[in-house]
This record gives sequence, C-alpha cells and structure tokens, in this order.
Amino acid sequence: MSSNLHPMLNVAIKAARAAGAIINRAALDVEAVRVSVKQTNDFVTEIDQAAEAAIIETLLTAYPGHGILAEESGSEHGAKDSEFVWIIDPLDGTTNFIHGFPVYCVSIALAVKGKIEQAVVYDPTRNDLFCATRGRGAYLNDRRIRVAKRTRLQECLIATGFPYRPGDRLKTYLNMLGEIMSQCAGVRRPGAAALDLAYVAAGYSDGFFETGLKPWDVAAGSLLVTEAGGLIGNLTGEADFMDHGECLAGNPRIYGQMVATLAKYSKFAGAAQKTQVANAVERSSDRPVVDGAEEKAETAPTADNSAVPPPARTLTRARKIPATGPKI
Repeated sequence: MSSNLHPMLNVAIKAARAAGAIINRAALDVEAVRVSVKQTNDFVTEIDQAAEAAIIETLLTAYPGHGILAEESGSEHGAKDSEFVWIIDPLDGTTNFIHGFPVYCVSIALAVKGKIEQAVVYDPTRNDLFCATRGRGAYLNDRRIRVAKRTRLQECLIATGFPYRPGDRLKTYLNMLGEIMSQCAGVRRPGAAALDLAYVAAGYSDGFFETGLKPWDVAAGSLLVTEAGGLIGNLTGEADFMDHGECLAGNPRIYGQMVATLAKYSKFAGAAQKTQVANAVERSSDRPVVDGAEEKAETAPTADNSAVPPPARTLTRARKIPATGPKI
C-alpha cells in the first residue's frame, strides 16, 4: 500500500509525523508544557500551536495554493478561495495530553470542493497511522481495516464524548447516554473524537456518537469510517453532517439502531420529538433514577431511624434489551 499512496496523502502523512514528533518530545516532560484556557475546560498548549505550525508549513511548502482550516489558527493561513482545503486538528485530546493520559492524536484531512478526499489520523503514543484516500479503502499501518461485523446493539461497545463546557446540554446528554447504556454491552469515553472514529473504522468499537464537535474533530475520521465500510452522519442519520455539531458513526446495522435511539435528541429532530425529549429531561432533572435507587430508598432510615417510603418514579426508563454478557 505504501508505494501506491496518493501524493497528497503522502504529504499529509509527513506532516502528521512531524507533529507527532513534537508531541512525543513534549510528552516526556508534560508538566513543563505551558497551558492556556480558551474557555472553561477547553485548553490549548504551546504544543498544539507548534504542532499546527509544523503541519501547515509541510502542507503549504508542497501545495502553496491550497487553503487551510485549522483548530488554533482558523483560516488565516493558505489561500482563501482554493477548492483544496486542509482541515487540521494538531492535537485532538489536549486535556488528555496535559494530564499525561496517553490518548490523543493528530488529525489531517483534505477537502476538495467540500468533499473529504484524503485523511490521516496519527496516534503518536502508539505510532499508529490511520489513513484513507476516497475510493481506495482505509488502512492502519499498511493493513486494510474494516468496521466490525456485529449486528445487534446489545453486543456492541460504543464510544462517546461527554459534554465538558458550560451550556453543553448536560442533562439532555445524560438521557442519551442512559438510553445507549441500557441497550449495549459497554460505553467508553477515550477523549479524542478523531481517534474514536478511527477505532470505529478499525473495528475496535462498534459505534460512536458525540455532540458539540467541530469540522476538524471529524473530517479525517469520517473518511476512515466510510472507506472502512461504515456510515457516518448526524444524529438523525443525515450524511451531510460536517457543520452540524453532532456526529454518529458505526457499521451499517449498528448505525441504523443508534439513529433509531438518538434521532430524537438531534437539533434537526421534528417538533414532536423535541417536545418528547424536553419532557424527559425535565422529569429526569427532578429526580434521576439509577438502577436499585428505589430499593435502597425503601430501607434508608431517617434521622430518627424510621423508614421512609421511596419517592414516586419520575423518569421514563429506556426500553432495555437483555444483554448477552455482563456490562463493564
């Protein structure tokens, strides 16, 4: 596969490895890295900026007429009106990185006339290189990858990303999470959306969903997923999702089952679905229900050791599918 790489993909790989080298050097003494706060719980480091500069220099040296859309510098570099636009996240998983938690990556995609044609996601901690060219399949370290073959959500491992900024609709998200948790074998939150999508492409997880995402979080991963035989879109299943701020991916069967569960939480859902969600969120905020909470409440003593009856159940439970194994 290496000898047959598209020339533009080769340049993207060179850029990703250059950024990865900067990140790996900094990871040896991560406590010395200067950190700034863009907004609450949203960090940027000098390493994000150095990695981004290395990527942009590599890309524009090879293709000076191309445009750039990067997380830290926006569109200030490159041509402003080019049909070729590189979409860059120099360090996806910055919060993990500054804590020394080894789950983060470099994400680089090339959009041509608005369609993603080349993609690289590079994990510098494992030296894992995921890449894809439209129509040529997806690869991990020269090995062809495919999405997992599971067909029932109850058997699946699903990845997600938790809201972490003020105003991120936490209560709505917790309802989404509760529905998915009750229907699958396990949920994971690694903390780097681009790598989450690469893992769906490789079959390491069966599906992924998250809201509040930007194009540089999902551009490269989206091509990896589709070239590996999967589907990706917004929560209602629409494929034109890049600027929607919500993402759902999986193999075709699991994707359909996740859409059936999560579509009502999409900002593109119908009015009736939005009302249903609003009512559920309001009820859950009154009293979130956790399995076993009622039983514990029945025996919970008051200050004078008298038993108190459990409060009325206020949250409509998601339909539960019997799992084939223990949830982890």
